[in-house]
This record gives sequence, C-alpha cells and structure tokens, in this order.
Amino acid sequence: MTITSLDYFTSLVQQASDVPLFEAALAIAQDAYPELDLGTPQNELDRLANTLRQRLPADASSIQKLRLLNHFFFQELGFAINVNNYYDPDNSYLHRVIVKRRGIPISLALVYMELAHQIGLPVNGVSFPGHFLMKLSIPSGDIMIDPASGASLSREELEERLEPYLAAHEDADRAAIPLIAYLQIAHPHDILIRMLRNLKAIFLEGKQWQRLLEVQQRVLILLPGDAVERRDRGLAFAQLDAPQAALEDLENYLAQRPHAADAPIVRQQAIALREARRPQRR
Repeated sequence: MTITSLDYFTSLVQQASDVPLFEAALAIAQDAYPELDLGTPQNELDRLANTLRQRLPADASSIQKLRLLNHFFFQELGFAINVNNYYDPDNSYLHRVIVKRRGIPISLALVYMELAHQIGLPVNGVSFPGHFLMKLSIPSGDIMIDPASGASLSREELEERLEPYLAAHEDADRAAIPLIAYLQIAHPHDILIRMLRNLKAIFLEGKQWQRLLEVQQRVLILLPGDAVERRDRGLAFAQLDAPQAALEDLENYLAQRPHAADAPIVRQQAIALREARRPQRR
C-alpha cells in the first residue's frame, strides 16, 4: 500500500498527544515539492541547533539563551521577512524558508521555535490577529516576541497592534475581551490551519485551483466538520472539472448552512453541476 503525502500529514496531526508541529508544517510543502525529503531540512535545523548549543554556558539562564538565539537567528543567519515578495508561497514552505532565510512571521516563528526547543527554551506560538507572535514564559512573567525581529513587545505595543483588528471588527466588545485573551499559546492545529489559510488566500487570488484543492484537503483533515472549508473545496473541484466531488461538497454545505447569506448562489452552482453530470441527448 502506497502512503501518500496526505496520508503522512494525517498521521502526524492525528496523534493522540504532542503533535510534531515542525514536522507537520514541513510536510505542507510536499504538495508543491513532491520529491521533498523531510529529513534534509530537519537535519539542517539540528546542525544549527548544535552550533548554538555549543556556545551556551552550562548554566545559561532563559534570558541568556534568548539573547544568544536572537543574535544567532537574526544577525548571523540573517532570517527576516521577505518584504520584496511577501506573497510568494515559498514563504510558507519551511524548507525554502530555511534555505533562503526569508519568510513571513508564522514561518519564521516555526523555525525559531524549533531551534529554541532544541536548546531547552520553551518558546511557543501565539496566533495574534494580523501578525503571528511567540511567547516565552519565565518565572518573572511572559515575554512576547516578534518573529520578524526578535524584539520583546510591551503591553502598550501589543495593544497598539491589536487596535486595527478591533477597529475592523466593530462587534468586538473591547471591554469584555482583555488583551491576555489574544496572547494564549496556540494549539499546533491552529498554527497549521493559519499557515494553510495563508496559502489558500494566495492560491485563490491567483486562481491556482489545483494548489487550492491541495490546501483544502489538508485544512479539512484538521477541520473535518467545517462547512465553509468544505464549500471552498467544492468550488475548487468545480474549477477542476470534477462535478461529482464538487456537488457532494456544496450539498454538504447547503445541508449544514441552508440559510447562509451565500446559500442562493451555492444552490445555483449545485444546479449547474447536476446539469453538467447529465448525459447529453443526441
């Protein structure tokens, strides 16, 4: 029996405990790079972590480790935001991020966190609105870290970054939702979904339907009951001339969301797909 890249991804994210986040995030790239050997980027990270480990004093504190990691990651290795081509899909494929030293906040964070964990520094991801962040918890409190620069963010800076999100969501009750609610450690599934949705936006904008379908397949492994994501997979199937698969997904969406704002449009699409399946009379 042949194990596909999708099967492998499923096996990683469905583990009962301790989802191997870095490996699962690496595996996303196998859609675009089917020949990718996941061991190669992992070995490179192991090598970098070993280099860093050798520089650490035996009694290094968490703050010392953080400072050394920041210098190593940003100054020596030169990891940074890909400001010249921010929407390049390679910015979300970790093996390319490692080679090019360029990415977006979430992909930089995943590489950074992997190095941090290997030197005994428990840095975790935070799915902050608009800009992924990292958190290091030490006895004196939490340190919020910007993966774009390694900078530690103050409460005032975090509130300033949150303001555009709150302004865009007028229904948000600012008084009822304290800042700390936005600073919780993200579950590996949430991080993977955020990565995939970044790719989804790129492929949808570029009308790259096959790539979009591949992303949707992975999203639905993580969110099997999500009606909207299944609708979007159906739309990708429709664009790829797979009417039966498309119809199944759209009908599932309509069954779950019969009164959705876009339900009339989706019903029309479903009717068109049924017509497409009928054998033409001669």
